[in-house]
Amino acid sequence: MLNRKSAPPIHEVRHLVLPDPQTVRLDNGVPVYVLDFPGQEIVKIEAVFRAGRPEEDKHLVARATARLLREGTANRKGAEIAEYIDFYGGSLSVPTNLDTAGFMLFSLKKYAAELIPLFAEVLQEPVFPELELETFKRTSVQELLVELEKVEVLAYRKVTEFIFGEEHPYGYNSVPDDYWALQRADLQHFFDTWYHPSNLLLFASGRVDEEVLTLLNRHLGQNNRTGKMPFFQAPQAQNLHPSPSNFNLPRPGSLQTAIKIGRRTFNRRHPDFNGFFVLNTILGGYFGSRLMMNIREKKGFTYNIYSTLDTYLYDGCFYIATEVNPGKADATIREIYSEMKKMREKPVSEDELGMVRNYLLGMLLNGLDGPLNTSDVVRSLIVEGLSHEAFDSLVETIRSITPVQLQTLADRYLRPEDYWTVRVG
Repeated sequence: MLNRKSAPPIHEVRHLVLPDPQTVRLDNGVPVYVLDFPGQEIVKIEAVFRAGRPEEDKHLVARATARLLREGTANRKGAEIAEYIDFYGGSLSVPTNLDTAGFMLFSLKKYAAELIPLFAEVLQEPVFPELELETFKRTSVQELLVELEKVEVLAYRKVTEFIFGEEHPYGYNSVPDDYWALQRADLQHFFDTWYHPSNLLLFASGRVDEEVLTLLNRHLGQNNRTGKMPFFQAPQAQNLHPSPSNFNLPRPGSLQTAIKIGRRTFNRRHPDFNGFFVLNTILGGYFGSRLMMNIREKKGFTYNIYSTLDTYLYDGCFYIATEVNPGKADATIREIYSEMKKMREKPVSEDELGMVRNYLLGMLLNGLDGPLNTSDVVRSLIVEGLSHEAFDSLVETIRSITPVQLQTLADRYLRPEDYWTVRVG
């Protein structure tokens, strides 16, 4: 009989193995990365185009093109597409990403023959109806105006603008005029330029048998359209703001002050990424982090505070974020910089590091739970230009990084003179 008075034993996470996908080429050369789990009755198909902000020649055209792709084809209206997918119990989503345009189809295996052809039609034959574009513009502007009332949103927009520069693909902020300026011809030109087989990656997971691969080849492997291949050169540092400083945007009547403290960092291919991933977790990347323990639990200044390392294809940034009572903003900022200083000046204890190791390994293990989660990990690596070994390297860093190595990273990346401090409210 189970003894509920006794806690179950805690086991170290020992084996983290990322399945190696099978790579299949369609007739037109499009790669399909396959994770076949025969026991599943679901199929997940993801199409990823390198057609994000870095490829734009007009603000927001990447987002608008991706969003309107499913709103009508040469043969079906957007409502008909939605009803057809719903009838067969499937779903078609468009995940938001600054670097890529992604399209995700979920289908029961028995209805793959009905839904994969429609998926291909959406990807290859959109017409971008004028009426749907006008609806998208009105809705997006209204949503933007609502978001701009939030101090947290204003702070995030400002800190990323400072970090990357106001004309950088990762730094520019949308305004209503950007939406109103979009024309159907802009979307069609962007689609014609970037949505072609040479710029497409496909990922298939779940029960992916010969029937599914045949369907993909029949409906996506015969398209031989051509277009441009992505090439992006990030602005040099001297073209951005010269040196970080403080920025304060008063919002009379605001009940909260949003604080964002951030700096430019790097993408996942940087040699310091794995170590900084661990360092970020200790500082503010989980509920037991130093920022949470001090500023929430000890000081009671906020309900939530966190740090995050955002990585993109070509760049990255690190920032700390919270919302506090306006009267506690100065003290909160001092405490944040104090915690950064402690990490620079004193090595992390083995007990604290051991707890973070277990947390991160458990998080990675959870990410490999089932075919759909595993496919997310595989897709992330391939889209970001990383090898299969990058996952093993991250696991090894989590297991072996030392307090001294973390202190060295803290001294390199947690220096106050490198950070923008933005407060809104």
